Amino acid sequence: MPRQPLDRAAAAGVGMVLVGSMTANVASYLLAWLASRWLGPVGYGEFASLLAAQLVLAVPALALQTVVAREAVRGKSTDALRSLGYRCTAIVAVLAVALAPAMAWLLDTGIVAAFSALVTAPMLVLLATEQGLLQGHGRFGTLSAVLAGAGVMKVLPAVIVLAFGGGAGAALVAGAAGTAVLVAIVRVVDRTVSVSEDRPVRIGVVSVLAASQVQLALIALSSLDLLIVRVVLSEYDAGVYALGAVATKVAFWLPQAVGVVLYPKMANPAHSAQAVRSALAVLVGIGAVLVLGAAVAGPLVPMLVGDAYAAVAPMLWAFALHGAALAVLQGALLSAIASERTRVALLAWAGLAVEATVMLVWAKTPGELIGVAVVVASTTALAVSVAAVRSADRAGPAPHSGVSSPDA
Repeated sequence: MPRQPLDRAAAAGVGMVLVGSMTANVASYLLAWLASRWLGPVGYGEFASLLAAQLVLAVPALALQTVVAREAVRGKSTDALRSLGYRCTAIVAVLAVALAPAMAWLLDTGIVAAFSALVTAPMLVLLATEQGLLQGHGRFGTLSAVLAGAGVMKVLPAVIVLAFGGGAGAALVAGAAGTAVLVAIVRVVDRTVSVSEDRPVRIGVVSVLAASQVQLALIALSSLDLLIVRVVLSEYDAGVYALGAVATKVAFWLPQAVGVVLYPKMANPAHSAQAVRSALAVLVGIGAVLVLGAAVAGPLVPMLVGDAYAAVAPMLWAFALHGAALAVLQGALLSAIASERTRVALLAWAGLAVEATVMLVWAKTPGELIGVAVVVASTTALAVSVAAVRSADRAGPAPHSGVSSPDA
């Protein structure tokens, strides 16, 4: 029987989540564009590096959402999952305070700016709990609204601060405050009813840690170049590279709706194999379109952001290819979390080690840096995807289980 890449229900879910994630992404790209113009290459290089550091510490939020969604599919109670979220938030808050000095030293920024970047992470963990509940229960319409709100509430305050002459640190603090407000709103209006478990389901911080190391490998691969760029390149070239990396973020985050919607099916052994194949096929197709679009749009870069960034124009397609490969890798790693076969992340960690070594030893120009990133991401994505498909095939179908339909 031929398999369709997406059935109608999944396609509808992808459409709804895509609207929310697109809204969030457009807001992020607007922030990147305005920050690049208002801060200049040197200031924007620092801003982009701080955002990359923020993303790394937010890994527990990404992992928590996947664990909460998986356990919601399996029948874990809402109260227990929210309790897990509170424990993870406390841990991340402590880590944010403890890591700020080291991050300031690593990125050569002020301690206030580093802390400003990391303080958002606990808020993202709280928000991830609610998003995981919505995802696991198939409430994709509501999830779409939350995703859109998260992007707007994080970006709008930062843009206002930058518009009034604030620096990177102040903008990041404003974004953290906006995220905190959204968390409070979502928690108040969410009408998810706590269910009683009909069987014990073991769940705790250890499960989040297992998922976190998978997500950390992915986020590290997607952020490593922006952290290393300030070490191996001049401040000007680092700023140019940071702008090109916006195309990487577009190609990486734009297709995330596919994984969000198909993840509950990946967590259900009855549908896992088909869901994994469908996700990877759609991600490859979207990536190909985005790379072609970046190649066509490259010459427009100087007109949009100024001649200071003209050097990135001929490389824009490579940045998009980097993001597309990472999106495929993300889809494969999500299936590993869904099936609790997280050892496959060792392949991603190996890729990270190779990338860090080659970038630090060999890469001396923006072109060489993105070239290394593309080769490593593509190779790692292929290896992990093959492992994920084989694992799903071996698991075989389970006798029951379904995922609730997405809401409108």
